[in-house]
Amino acid sequence: MKIEQIYTDCLAEAAYYIESNGEAAIIDPLRETKPYLDLIEENQVALKYIFETHFHADFVSGHVGLSKETGATIVYGPNANTNYPVHVAKDTEVFKLGNITIEVLHTPGHTFESSTYLLRNEKGEIHCIFSGDTLFIGDVGRPDLAIKTDYTREDLAAMLFDSLRNRIMPLPDSTIVYPAHGAGSACGKNLSKEKFDTLGNQKKSNYALRADMSKAEFVAEVLDGLAPAPQYFAKNAAMNQKGYNNIEEVLEQGTKKIGLAQFKDIIAQKDVLVLDTRTEQEFVQSHIPNSLFIGVNGGFAPWVGTLIEDINQKIALVCPVGKEEETVTRLARVGYDNCIGYLEGGFETWLVAQEDIGRVRTVDVKTFEEINPTIIADVRRQGEWNASHLVNATLLPLDNIQENYTEYPETDDVFVHCAGGYRSVIACSILMQKGKFNIINVEGGFTKIKECNLEFTDPTPCSL
Repeated sequence: MKIEQIYTDCLAEAAYYIESNGEAAIIDPLRETKPYLDLIEENQVALKYIFETHFHADFVSGHVGLSKETGATIVYGPNANTNYPVHVAKDTEVFKLGNITIEVLHTPGHTFESSTYLLRNEKGEIHCIFSGDTLFIGDVGRPDLAIKTDYTREDLAAMLFDSLRNRIMPLPDSTIVYPAHGAGSACGKNLSKEKFDTLGNQKKSNYALRADMSKAEFVAEVLDGLAPAPQYFAKNAAMNQKGYNNIEEVLEQGTKKIGLAQFKDIIAQKDVLVLDTRTEQEFVQSHIPNSLFIGVNGGFAPWVGTLIEDINQKIALVCPVGKEEETVTRLARVGYDNCIGYLEGGFETWLVAQEDIGRVRTVDVKTFEEINPTIIADVRRQGEWNASHLVNATLLPLDNIQENYTEYPETDDVFVHCAGGYRSVIACSILMQKGKFNIINVEGGFTKIKECNLEFTDPTPCSL
């Protein structure tokens, strides 16, 4: 028996490759099929099953494409309705894979169809569970992502409590827990950086598994402080339920080279978005006017999904040279399939041609400290703000910038910072698109600012 966790940092997502006696299964694959096909070929095995723990909301799964490539059966738990062929398993149904078995445990709560897969080894002993978004390390899945049900999030949270208590917690403490996500995912509130653990350890450390917790307490704690789901979540979940375009076709279209003259004609069209994926330092220095910055070196795909509201948006890329296919792939992971190509030669082509450029006004922290400004936009998240912030700052999270941009002054300079500089440059690019050029980016963000001799305080109501 072989189990391999395939972890993707950008999405904080874990897929799994399982192998036994010449047969293999994949659990929760990403959109691109090549890594899994390479594994199958390398190990000279037949892919028998593709197990999906639920309809994922934070990425487009690779189950449909992988099944077409290999003929493997897609398996969902009870209550799953799809527009493509799948095997909808019954609760406790057992699937044989080589010399091991995988049992379906229906564990609704995160979503109505959510299921956990229980693996027994060659001796019939319980070895591990693949818990999807039902149970994370240090947390549990948020109960507000179900597709079109009549259940409230309180109803689903109550279901999740029952699923954990009745289906997972009675398992042996030695059971290994393999979740679908780790720290950084928006599918939970406080996920651990650890990528797996034993169930016994989780019973001791995971707040949601406390033995003395009542159902009412569980529902209250799971829902407390739960931020609204990013807007793309529902769209990705729908794609996973209904099906999607072939990844190879998406890559072929998105990786087309576009010469400068044609690129200029294309981006002159109002329905085309220029997406600049270089580093924040490069974008600040110079960029194509009116372009959106989301660097491929950061949390690229989730920020694309959060900030580009139209999932069918036509996108023309300005990429680091050599990163074109990676960028298009990462767009496709969250369902942004309408990339129409990239500027050949990257931004250097634009510079050499001496085309008009935009810049982001920027200050280093030393200058920021000397100015000691009174109008500061902190674009971090609520939890970061709660931990510490500048007394003169206003919390305006990047996640909500499409709504809160109206709170920025029209004339007075606004100093914008995040934690390290990545998100603040994204914010500046969006604000500049909206005609706000009175913004100044603070290099290094709060990481550097907190070293300054400035006044910090607990959160207090304030306004720009």
